[in-house]
Amino acid sequence: MSDFIQVTTAIDSEEGAQKIAQTLVEQHLAACVHVAGPITSTYWWQGKMEIEKEWTCAAKTRKELYSDVEKAIREVHPYDEPEIIALPIVDGSQSYLEWIAAETAGMGNL
Repeated sequence: MSDFIQVTTAIDSEEGAQKIAQTLVEQHLAACVHVAGPITSTYWWQGKMEIEKEWTCAAKTRKELYSDVEKAIREVHPYDEPEIIALPIVDGSQSYLEWIAAETAGMGNL
């Protein structure tokens, strides 16, 4: 199951989150991107604690596409250093995983 990952990022607007989602799905870099928010993020940035409203994107994709997904997110993301992290999908419905593979331009090794 480690061939599949969920890549997450956070951004300061719903419109920006939708742009990321559409970019990844249109380019077949993700089969699906869930957008959720607003959430409240608390973090340190340049020596100052920040508390901001953000929206999160959770993209379902194949591990081998991670660098392309990261590049696509960076191209449309306004932050100097956006959160872009990938978590392994350790298990899932075989038919759903096959759908992810098909929608991301290849079946890969299931």
